Amino acid sequence: MRKLLLTLTAITFATTMAMAQQKEDKTELDWLKDLTSRITLNGYAQGGYSWNDMNGKDRNDFNLKRSLLWAKARITDRWSFLFMHDFSSEVQEYYVDYRVTKNNALSVRVGQFKNSYSLENPLSPVTLELIDVCSQSVTVLSGCALDPLYGTNYGRDLGMKVFGELCNGVLNYELALMNGQGINTRDGNNNKDVIARLDVRPVEGLRIVVSGQKGKGHAIGEAEWNPDIKEGDDYRRDRFSAGAEYKVGSYAAGKYKEARPLSLRGEYLNGKDGNVTSQGAYLTACVPVTQGMDIIASGDWFDRNTRMKYDQTQVTAGIQYWFYKKCRLQVQYTRTWSQYQKDYNNLQAQLQVAF
Repeated sequence: MRKLLLTLTAITFATTMAMAQQKEDKTELDWLKDLTSRITLNGYAQGGYSWNDMNGKDRNDFNLKRSLLWAKARITDRWSFLFMHDFSSEVQEYYVDYRVTKNNALSVRVGQFKNSYSLENPLSPVTLELIDVCSQSVTVLSGCALDPLYGTNYGRDLGMKVFGELCNGVLNYELALMNGQGINTRDGNNNKDVIARLDVRPVEGLRIVVSGQKGKGHAIGEAEWNPDIKEGDDYRRDRFSAGAEYKVGSYAAGKYKEARPLSLRGEYLNGKDGNVTSQGAYLTACVPVTQGMDIIASGDWFDRNTRMKYDQTQVTAGIQYWFYKKCRLQVQYTRTWSQYQKDYNNLQAQLQVAF
């Protein structure tokens, strides 16, 4: 009898321990399942080959333009966080979003993110048609690159903004207060830039976008087309843009070959840096011709200083083939006519892989 009691006691203890361990394992699995369900990972890489004869010298090379990975965490139904890193350069974005209202009428974002200036800058390179991504004027005036005063900031900055959509998505707005110094950098002065954007969608497929920026920059270098501003100077930096985009239908990721829309996008941009006014305009078209194949055409003009001979015109033509949802092969030729350097040609091929 004594042996039987000892045996039953041992079995009961072992069963209890097993059940406790099972419950602990289940709790751990439930926690991991909940965590993984709240985090999404995305990324893409763009690289290829280019040839040009800029400044009368032939140059060709293979390149890796972008290699990005980002994670978005849904903390609650209103809180979310995003972190993005470009392995070919540096950290690009990190910000927290909080949705104030029950609908999407008002949200707040704090951190480092793309500024709201222009129609093109907030768009992802994964969807833009040109291998060089944005037009000349957007590239310079939004701070993406090619501005020695502002530096190369990939169209991003540190700050906060409020944004939302009204009237069932017909009206979208953004209002931001930003350093005006670029990514991963403290402000060079005590002045902040105000950037506003209004996106109106009156009918299906049509977007009309107006944006503006007002602030004071802190020069990190000097530009030959703006000789009055020296390194370390604080200078007036204002921006304005107005553009529109029309798409016949909407892109369906699940039908990447059958449901690609014909699209047309154009914009006028104007900037003021100190006493120098710059302006530009572009028009880009994407025409699907057969399963997975598009024809791309773009005209792009930009004048860095309207009082000097600093305007440049580019015309681009090419094709792209979508071989999987967000994956494509692009080939493009660009001819550039310039007043401040020799005219030149540029031939590029690029492979994009995204998930």
